[in-house]
Amino acid sequence: MTQDDDRRDSLRVPIELKVEYKKLNTFFADYTKNICKGGTFIRTKKPLEIGTIFVFRLTVPKLKEPIAIRGEVKWVKREGEPSPPGVAEDHEPGMGIRFIYETPGERAGMEGAVEKMMIDSLGQLLYSKLMGKDRG
Repeated sequence: MTQDDDRRDSLRVPIELKVEYKKLNTFFADYTKNICKGGTFIRTKKPLEIGTIFVFRLTVPKLKEPIAIRGEVKWVKREGEPSPPGVAEDHEPGMGIRFIYETPGERAGMEGAVEKMMIDSLGQLLYSKLMGKDRG
């Protein structure tokens, strides 16, 4: 399976969630644009550098506490600059983040939370159809 195949298997759902993170001694609060089980896009005019590994807190509706997630900046789109290869030319400024999991349990927990957000956003029937889970 190639990386492109893997990307197609990762359904991205348009969703806006508050994201908080720290750079040096400054706290930032930005918003996600979409999310999948492997990562997210954070809309920001002040992206971190590619390769930066950081912890961010994702505020999810219906959860009492934000979810703390480790992530790595995989690509950046800065305002007024061309999009990186593979990213739509008219993409808004921000950074593409890949989730980093310490344990299989952490991965399962986060994937479960993302799946629940997708179902809440799309509805169970549409989610099942898009994920191919209605095939018997």
